[in-house]
Amino acid sequence: MSRRRVLQATGMLGAATALSTTGLALTPAERALAEEAPDTVKLDVLFIGAHPDDESGTLAALGQWNEFHGMRVGVITATRGEGGGNAVGLEEGPPLGMLREAEERDAVHLAGIAHVYDLDAVDFYYTASAPLSREVWGGDELLGRVVRVVRATRPEVIVTMNPSAVEGNHGNHQQAAMYAMEAYLSAGDPESFPEHLEEGLAPWTPDRILRSGANGTGPKGPDGVSNGYAPTVASDLVFGAWDGTESARHGKRWSAVKDEAMWTYASQGWAERPASPSAPEDIGVTWLTVLHSRTPLADPTSGDDAALRGAALEVEGGLPHGTRIEITPERYEFVGGEPQSLSVKVIAPDGARLKAGSLALTMPEGWQGSAAQPLPDLAAGAVHEVKFELTAGADLTAGETARVGITVTSGAVTGTNSAPVRVGGALESTIAPLEEIGDFRDWTRELSITHLDTLVPELFAVGQGRSRELTIITRNLSSQSRGGTVEITVPDGFEASPAQLEITAVGSGEDVTHTVTVISTDSSLPAANRSEDAGSWPVTIRTDSEGVAAERMVTMNLVPSFSAQRAVSAPSIDGIRDEEEYPGEAIPVDAIWDGAGEPGDTTDSVTGQAWLTFDDENLYVFVSVTDDVRGTILPIDDNKRQRRTDSVEIYVDPRGTAANTAQTFIAGVMPSLGSMTGPVGAGRDRDNHQGEIAETAPGMEVAVTMAETEEEYTGYDLEAKIPFDVLPDGIDPARMGFNVLINDSDTQNQTVQVRVGWSTFEGVRADPWRWGQVALEGLEDAGSEPTEPIVPSTSALSIDSPESILQSAGDRVPLGGQSPTEGLLKISSISTRKDRIAAVFEAPVKGTAKVLVWDGEQVLVEVKRTMPAGERRVDMKVDGLAQLVANGTELQVLASFDADGKVSAAAAPVS
Repeated sequence: MSRRRVLQATGMLGAATALSTTGLALTPAERALAEEAPDTVKLDVLFIGAHPDDESGTLAALGQWNEFHGMRVGVITATRGEGGGNAVGLEEGPPLGMLREAEERDAVHLAGIAHVYDLDAVDFYYTASAPLSREVWGGDELLGRVVRVVRATRPEVIVTMNPSAVEGNHGNHQQAAMYAMEAYLSAGDPESFPEHLEEGLAPWTPDRILRSGANGTGPKGPDGVSNGYAPTVASDLVFGAWDGTESARHGKRWSAVKDEAMWTYASQGWAERPASPSAPEDIGVTWLTVLHSRTPLADPTSGDDAALRGAALEVEGGLPHGTRIEITPERYEFVGGEPQSLSVKVIAPDGARLKAGSLALTMPEGWQGSAAQPLPDLAAGAVHEVKFELTAGADLTAGETARVGITVTSGAVTGTNSAPVRVGGALESTIAPLEEIGDFRDWTRELSITHLDTLVPELFAVGQGRSRELTIITRNLSSQSRGGTVEITVPDGFEASPAQLEITAVGSGEDVTHTVTVISTDSSLPAANRSEDAGSWPVTIRTDSEGVAAERMVTMNLVPSFSAQRAVSAPSIDGIRDEEEYPGEAIPVDAIWDGAGEPGDTTDSVTGQAWLTFDDENLYVFVSVTDDVRGTILPIDDNKRQRRTDSVEIYVDPRGTAANTAQTFIAGVMPSLGSMTGPVGAGRDRDNHQGEIAETAPGMEVAVTMAETEEEYTGYDLEAKIPFDVLPDGIDPARMGFNVLINDSDTQNQTVQVRVGWSTFEGVRADPWRWGQVALEGLEDAGSEPTEPIVPSTSALSIDSPESILQSAGDRVPLGGQSPTEGLLKISSISTRKDRIAAVFEAPVKGTAKVLVWDGEQVLVEVKRTMPAGERRVDMKVDGLAQLVANGTELQVLASFDADGKVSAAAAPVS
């Protein structure tokens, strides 16, 4: 976004920019000094994501809401995406983060969004781990910054990503959404981050939180919203906004504006994305799923703005705007025939009363509840609380979900809110979850939002021709002690032992565990996504108790296995395979993981074979790739992010037990850099120690053989030696995790079209538990000695960003969501003489200022000064200043101020 657009958006363009600050806790004297500064921004909608571009899929909806309903929308971005790829240059780290911030600001500007809050968390690398993301991001420290921005901007509606630990969900995305949910639940609590109140902020309770996207099926076209969405989980409530609505502001459909915004994220390779369909019936809908609502809900099929009705917009003909209806079931699970309480709180809006009326349950078929109750006349802000009794019918099937609602009638108007519920079995059994899914479930239970577990799969992997132990957990959801049986049914080609368990009495709310062994008895079955259903094998766990059954479906992934033979003599790392160097069979690297064709199919455009052997000190990997077109040859100094061109990725989980890739070794190898005959590019990525192998894997060797011209090119052979001592742990020779993936590019635009591999599942890059299982025959287990991961820690910071400084100076939200300084940084005067600018600052306390001269596109001068409390003059030489002024160039003096971690910002024009 250009400087002028930021100024217009924050109300700073003109004489009012003379004194601009970000102080939040102001004394009367300070307020007098800040009379010309605008009030803190008030938003209607706030999107919360992890990286620049995470909001991109919602921009057609957000833009419509801004254009047609005047909604002020802001975006929180936890990181600046400095750990991502770069398709437009060689910037990486903080410089790439600044580039991506600029792209984001330009993109969201097309949707009328002027407020972007980058929170300075480090973007370390792709991971599917929310716990790793939370740890790297500082846990509750970053949550506090999210809450501070929510309290400062006061949105009615929060939109975020999917917080659930579903397959393939980026761990950064998941954790950002988890922070959003926590902020939604806690920002209104004065005991949550009480230091914010000392800073001058007040608690703020948003009305509704939505997630972008939905699970199920929804129609396209202008009637898509009115026809409604069919969710996979019946209790999901899904709203929509059609992307094809015409924009008078832009003179085109919002789908086309969204395309322009997508193309703006050029560093991520999005400039090559195809345009949206032009035929109205083919234009999609932005679907949004309700995570929680405190206010009346509109009919989801009633229009593109229905998701906002009852929160940021009124429900036409409904209860007075601002009315709250809060519903809290005693528990998400309702055992058939056993009543539970449902707590309801009705709060009259500020400035309006609620006339007397009634509260009534609205229930799906098969549910019963207590009768309607009276609603007394409520003065503005008054609260009325009641309890209802709710029972799931005994004939309902365990596992069914639904929504139960409360309809409030006040005088002649009504409003309804609803909450998700689930029919539970008296006894239910499932497998012990993967570590990170278990962490997520602990989180949902702690916050009483267990409905977010509904989409989370029950997953485990077993090696081809191997066996594994499973822990079966049986929980009593009923109000009395129960016993029963558990039956485990596996597909043909597998065996469960024992297949049936006897459960003695389990107390109410308690659980018991048993161990079952699952065996792959037919080693000829196709592994990974080569099988039907993309490699998902159904396992049924049925629990019977006193004639009532509950079934849980569990997904088993069959992963390939391999027995590697010891090398007779150490292979020469020359890119030429000698059969004596690599004894044993080849590993097929030919199943489509991503790209053209159906997942699991083999492809003619690229295929490969790998050989694996070892000695007492090294692993040796040979990969032969058959390919038809050589992809982009990157410059020699661009040895990173191998997934932008032809490359091979080698994955090693030394002990086969890694919870995430920070406990693994991942090497990415590009066959050449600079030219067809240039050097091999090799580095580690997304693992225990990311970076070029010379620094992160000393002793690792790589060699490639390949044709010298594109005309002769038919693929390449790659050979690597991986010393054991560069691995993050000692190898367990019975179950080492291993995988090979091949990236194939047939273009020169730094994009990959097809990816094939050995163990191929959606999200497999980040799921070590779904890599292939390898036995190293004859190697001794030296034991486990894990090394701590070295995670990138250098993030792009708001105090270095001119666009963030200018915005903060205008809307007073502290830079990076950090604590504000105790008082205002102030620019009291600016003068010019020849090629020099003199700015006089007044600092509230001693600190460090970064002072910039900015022309709206680039920083012309940057100086760093220690500021005493009080006045300080800063002189800056600007080459060609007189000519810039004569040409009408609008210059700004910007300053970020840091006093022991507390920040503020100031801006003023150079006149």
